[in-house]
Amino acid sequence: MPSPPTIDIGVNLTNRAFRDDLSEMLKRAEAAGVIQMVITGTSVDGSRAAAELATRLPGRLFSTVGIHPHHARDCDEAALESLKVLSGQSQVVAIGECGLDYNRNYCEPAQQRLAFESQLQLAAELELPVFLHERDAHEDFLAILLNHRRRLRRAVVHCFTGSSAAADAYLKDDLHIGITGWICDERRGLPLRELVRRIPGNRLMLETDAPYLLPRNLPNRPKSGRNEPAFLAQVLATVAECRGESTEALARDTTETARAFFGLPAV
Repeated sequence: MPSPPTIDIGVNLTNRAFRDDLSEMLKRAEAAGVIQMVITGTSVDGSRAAAELATRLPGRLFSTVGIHPHHARDCDEAALESLKVLSGQSQVVAIGECGLDYNRNYCEPAQQRLAFESQLQLAAELELPVFLHERDAHEDFLAILLNHRRRLRRAVVHCFTGSSAAADAYLKDDLHIGITGWICDERRGLPLRELVRRIPGNRLMLETDAPYLLPRNLPNRPKSGRNEPAFLAQVLATVAECRGESTEALARDTTETARAFFGLPAV
């Protein structure tokens, strides 16, 4: 039985892991029911590549443009102007991936906070949604975000792996939450399996974050360990099981939510 139609809201298709079989991988995704995908931009060059790649399949591929906290030191006026220009393309549907990551601190926290605020201001100016990253930085992240929240149209905390309290705080302030294959991990994903039940259907979206976060409960996992959009069906099935609903109902709700959030056309 084919998987119901879904949208992958976060996939790193410009990653070199897809360099040799991108076309075949996109065909597998389509066969698995993934009808649309949003390619993540994480730097100026990466955002430019994501936006360009999205033109290959109009109406099916879209992109974000942004600067990940790992690259925060590069978020100067010239970089922000480049993001602004890129955002004028029809396939660009959000600002991001932006936020804070204190887990690795590839850039100083002060640099990260400045880059985050600059991109939130840009999103507000352009009236675009924001695609957010937060790791081990919830308190600062939320404080900065709430300072801009009323000027932002929509915001999604991508690849959510945080606590129940963090989820409640994000939902309280009308944020969306993206769930990845982290929930498929029997070692690390158990808390997420409990709290995903409490996310309203109109605030929940699904993503693979491919090539990362290969679902651990995927039958016949590839030896390479590479994740791909076709495996969104496994995330869908796991989330549906945790929520006690059918995959068809969850696919319908998350697809409608993603389409409304990013302003994607129906296909």
